[in-house]
Amino acid sequence: MTFKSARKKKITKAERLKQLQEEEERRQKEEEEARVKHEKEEMERLERQRIEREKWHQLEAKDLERRNEELEELYLLEECFPEAEKLKRDTRLLSQWNHYIQCDGSPDPSVSPEINTFISLWKEETNETLEEVIAKSKLVLNLIEKLRLLLLQTPSYDLEDKTIIQYRGSILELQELLHLKFNVATERLLRQASTLADLDSGNMEKVIQDENVTLYVWANLKKNPRYRSVRFSETQIRFEIPRILATSGIAIRLLHTHYDHATPLRPVSASLQGHTATVTHFVKDEVQKGEAEISKELQEEYKQQECESVSVCEEETKVEEQGDIEVQMSFVQEESEATKCKLEMKLLSEAVFAAQLLLIENANEKPCFCEDNEVDLCQFTTLGGVYHLDIFELPPQCKPMKGWMIVEILKEGLQKYIYPPESTEDFETENAFPPIEVTLEVQENVIFFEDPMVAR
Repeated sequence: MTFKSARKKKITKAERLKQLQEEEERRQKEEEEARVKHEKEEMERLERQRIEREKWHQLEAKDLERRNEELEELYLLEECFPEAEKLKRDTRLLSQWNHYIQCDGSPDPSVSPEINTFISLWKEETNETLEEVIAKSKLVLNLIEKLRLLLLQTPSYDLEDKTIIQYRGSILELQELLHLKFNVATERLLRQASTLADLDSGNMEKVIQDENVTLYVWANLKKNPRYRSVRFSETQIRFEIPRILATSGIAIRLLHTHYDHATPLRPVSASLQGHTATVTHFVKDEVQKGEAEISKELQEEYKQQECESVSVCEEETKVEEQGDIEVQMSFVQEESEATKCKLEMKLLSEAVFAAQLLLIENANEKPCFCEDNEVDLCQFTTLGGVYHLDIFELPPQCKPMKGWMIVEILKEGLQKYIYPPESTEDFETENAFPPIEVTLEVQENVIFFEDPMVAR
């Protein structure tokens, strides 16, 4: 077997030069393409930066314009604020004067003896009808509204802690008394239910309507299990009661109030003014300390620079010494003023920050004590008024006897009917106490975008 070795073909010098030239051209072409690409990317980057700078400058210009407008508005408000405060004060004084010259017997809610006397006298009146209570409620609602406006519109520096507590206490007492009066008048009406019974159903239905209150009362006198659907005449208000209630001596009252006494009053910290005074004293103390530190630092700096200027001036002539001292003194004054401004701004910012922290630490947090089936009325607003649905035990009915009306008055007053009862051991089925179905008429000024939720 024979092996043949392949000889390499020799590359001539011309071919080698040609290859080198081609490689050089290729390298130059790649470098040129890379350079063009880099220049293009750099131009695009610079263009993006230019556009961003232009946008940023436009935003800065708009922000500066907005700041100028806000400053002008702030200056205008600062100029108008004293006049507005004076106008509010004059309005309050005029309201007090108008109340004084009316002489209509209504109390001034801002005067504690007058409002307390009004509440005490109204508590003593126990034989009022529902019509009389509704008529009196207009005055009570007016007094409550006046007290609320006093709390909202009177500046905090004009209200003392005891005054705030007095106003809030009067509002709560008037609200509770008004609700109590409705219960007492309802009891008086239910005692006469047999005399007001409907001829067809044998039960009592009564509707009393006013601009602030609408009252629906139904008394189950016949206790007929077939009458389980109750609809008030000429209205869209309807009840569907269970069989166990249809055979019980009960009365159902639906009280629709166009005012809202269910939402708690807005919390007002009784110690807010104390916190404000503490913060004010704290800021004043900090400012005084800062001024003392500033003056001390300026004195030390001035003495040090004065010593340096004296040591330098001893080597020169008297004329040059006088000129240098004047220049250095002016320089020291300018530098001391700049240092003083910086220290004052720094001190003021620290004092304000500390005061804000003090207010935050002493701020009262909103209590969170709502259960799952309760609605936090601090986060919602009532629309269309408030519906109060109550079930009462039917009181003893009045009986005519020899030209007299004899009625038994219970000492404990009107009692609520517990439904479902607290103890359900005597009942076998779980659905022995179905819910009461209530159909209400939606007010014309209220639109529901979702199903409303019953709250308590």
